[in-house]
Amino acid sequence: MLHRTCESLLIITILLASTFSFADIKHGLRDNDGRHMIPRGYVINTNDHAGSVDFNPEDYLRMVRMGANVQVIRLEMGKLSELGDNTFKPEYLARVKRATRLGREAGIKTVFKMTVYGAKGFSWENLYLNKNNEQEIYINAWKHIWETFKDNNYVIGYDLVNEPRKKDMDISYDQLTRQYLLPLYEKIIDAAIPYSDNKQFLIQSIFMNKGDAINKNQYAEITKKIDRKNIIFAPHIYQENLDYIAPTMERFDKESKLLDAPILVGEWGFPTFVTTDNSVKEQLNYIEFYIKTAEIFDEMGVGSIKAWFLGNRTYQNFLPGGPSTWAIFSDKQAIGTVERKYITDIIARPYPQIIAGDIQNFKFNFATRTLNLNIKSDNAKGVSRIFVGSDRHYPDGFTAYISDDLIISKSPMKTGLEVHHSTTNTQPSEVIWDNDKQQLILLSWPKDKTHINLKIKPGVYKAPDPSVKTSK
Repeated sequence: MLHRTCESLLIITILLASTFSFADIKHGLRDNDGRHMIPRGYVINTNDHAGSVDFNPEDYLRMVRMGANVQVIRLEMGKLSELGDNTFKPEYLARVKRATRLGREAGIKTVFKMTVYGAKGFSWENLYLNKNNEQEIYINAWKHIWETFKDNNYVIGYDLVNEPRKKDMDISYDQLTRQYLLPLYEKIIDAAIPYSDNKQFLIQSIFMNKGDAINKNQYAEITKKIDRKNIIFAPHIYQENLDYIAPTMERFDKESKLLDAPILVGEWGFPTFVTTDNSVKEQLNYIEFYIKTAEIFDEMGVGSIKAWFLGNRTYQNFLPGGPSTWAIFSDKQAIGTVERKYITDIIARPYPQIIAGDIQNFKFNFATRTLNLNIKSDNAKGVSRIFVGSDRHYPDGFTAYISDDLIISKSPMKTGLEVHHSTTNTQPSEVIWDNDKQQLILLSWPKDKTHINLKIKPGVYKAPDPSVKTSK
């Protein structure tokens, strides 16, 4: 049975060759040093349906070893605002500060996302129409965050309104977006700028009512530009239908061009049903559409945030397939450690985290376990980091080929890197393996201001035997 399962997985990954193609990626972000960054990580909940959740340093190291360089902390508006019977809770802000600090200490940057779950008395219609000063109350909730983190360079920015809804309003999605949502975004951004003018502002489109969708995707289209700077388009995609993944991402790319904003997918990954953990057939189905989604993300160069970095002590029951969850661990506790590997092995795939230069394109081939990366180097910008996930993806070791200049391998039997080939003037000591973080670190590229191809392949390099003749 196991042999047939592995064989089926190989067939699936080979068949998932995507036709979605970009020459030089325009997405990703730039850090303070101008390095090209691909944000990838997890939604970090401060609560689940059963109560509060607080992670520890060990959990953040696990995030890093699963490829995270960004966390999106899901804020609870009810604990930050004075809406209705809600009151600001300083102890909640202290928990948020702790999570941000633990992220920074692990090398993870932070985005904050405001949610209205549990905010008693909240109404989407009242927020849009601002009947009783609701917009100012909403902005005041944000101000606690803006003031606290205005000088924190590890805070990238703010996801301003999570999954805005239309509910029972008698208005089209396009009218609601143009007349109310976009002006609300502009008002919030204007209030935030005095605190810090270098933070990024993440925006989403209207989350459509049940029964409404575009290509089975419940997010309305944005057809008007926001007249503000530092915008990131942060759509969500929860798509299990293979035929609609590429069209949805193509539509998001169109909106990105209109907004003049790179894409950071704020949430992705169809939820898991109770039955999936015990069904090989269902898991293979998940592997198929998760891989297809991941490949398109990488070909576009977009960052992506997976929901949720949680254990599984609760389920939700809103899908026809029965109880489901976004938790990536199957433990029946808030902080899980038992991975749903049919999901996590795809999330935690190798990729360029941050590059001194410009990323032109990259892709991880799941069938061959090969990462192919093309960049234009710029050593003045500093250090580059490639997440490899060696323990997960290369238990047989891996070999890195850096153009024709360097061949370096990491054996599972040894602690460091072994140099197999280096051209004159290269410095192999500039390439370092960080086993704790599962990252390949390049202090500098062998050549500057030029095209460089980096390939990472499974197995430890073996030089060709000159005594063995090969047929031409």
